[in-house]
Amino acid sequence: MSVNEMAQQGAILQTYNQELVKCIEELKRKRRSLEEIISTQQEEKIEAEKELERLSTKLNSIVESLSKNIAVKQDYDRTIEEAEAAYTKILESSQVLLTMVKRESACLESTTE
Repeated sequence: MSVNEMAQQGAILQTYNQELVKCIEELKRKRRSLEEIISTQQEEKIEAEKELERLSTKLNSIVESLSKNIAVKQDYDRTIEEAEAAYTKILESSQVLLTMVKRESACLESTTE
């Protein structure tokens, strides 16, 4: 191999070396960019998990409160239904009593005349 050929091969090797260094540097730049994206996404994930936990706690509280309120409403419904039934009986009894008193009154009036 001549000195000239060796010089050419050395120049080619140096060109390859420079391109290789550029490629490695470009890969490192892309990796750093990806690391920033990953870091941002991890922070977003942590925030989302915190928000999810907060919302889950709130949902559990609402479900518990709703359950209690539904039970209380059912008690109100039952109490109202019972009160209305009792009131209807009182009205019916009052009507029977009124009819009886009117009849007795009429009988008493007819006997006194």
